[in-house]
Amino acid sequence: MPGKKPGMKLYLRPGTNQMPGVVSGKVAIVTGAGRGIGRGIAMLLAQESARVVVCDIGASLQGEGSDIGPAQETVDAIKKAGGQAIASTLSITEPKNAEAIVKSALDAYGRVDILVNNAGILRDVIFHKMSWSDWSDVIDVHLNGSFNMSRAVAPFFREQNSGVFVHMTSTSGLVGNFGQANYMAAKLGVMGLSRGIALDMARFNVRSNCIAPFAFTRMIESIPAQSEQDKRRIDAFQRMTPEKIAPLAVFLCAEAAAGITGQIFSVRNNEVYLFNQPRPVKTIHRAEGWTPETLAAELKTAFASSLTPLERSEDVFNWDPI
Repeated sequence: MPGKKPGMKLYLRPGTNQMPGVVSGKVAIVTGAGRGIGRGIAMLLAQESARVVVCDIGASLQGEGSDIGPAQETVDAIKKAGGQAIASTLSITEPKNAEAIVKSALDAYGRVDILVNNAGILRDVIFHKMSWSDWSDVIDVHLNGSFNMSRAVAPFFREQNSGVFVHMTSTSGLVGNFGQANYMAAKLGVMGLSRGIALDMARFNVRSNCIAPFAFTRMIESIPAQSEQDKRRIDAFQRMTPEKIAPLAVFLCAEAAAGITGQIFSVRNNEVYLFNQPRPVKTIHRAEGWTPETLAAELKTAFASSLTPLERSEDVFNWDPI
């Protein structure tokens, strides 16, 4: 069959006699796949004939505790639908655990082709009250965890000359939000990580992209709705189910997305966005160089119309989801 790679067996869609799915023969690792967006992605990958390693420690939204239940429930649902999956409850914040998760994929299925970095926690607090643990724990899961998992699969992607990374960033990082300096820094870091991977691994036919998802998950549900405007915003989010993110994620994992790498996408209900990336927007020049006084005289006026407003995500996406 065209497109089949050596050592890769194609699989029909689970529970059907239909042609193989768009990721048939692939092995995917999805972190944070016990609930929400990660579960939706894992389920659709399996439906599209991938074999899936479901990673989730089963922690609280704040990253506390552990429970095999969520990961196993996703695995059970995949198997019930005729797919193939195994569970892992190892914490991705430890490099050795990331290596063990990859080994479990290799032991079970003989290869690894896809990594979806989705796991995350929240520790929302206004910046001047943010503790070191509030900061470091969020960075550990989102950014360090994404690095650990990506670094663990990279040698195998390089060796087989193929592989796909999909990382979850956030409009909180791309645009902004109150009380989320830790989360914003982590998610903007994930964007940089994805871009760096795309640049470094393009020579090995490896792709890396980001998605900034809008979906009603535990994270959104935890935001207090104090005003009528907040309540309307939460009501709108409830229409944006986690499963809405999965089609774009799975498409980016498929051969049909060949050539798309280093990009930032977003899904908002039935809308799919492509984000721009930081580039110079205006310049001023002075042949003799600048002093604080000459900058004071010219910079503000020259740049005023191009300065980025101090906005939050909801200010930029201020219309109802379609």
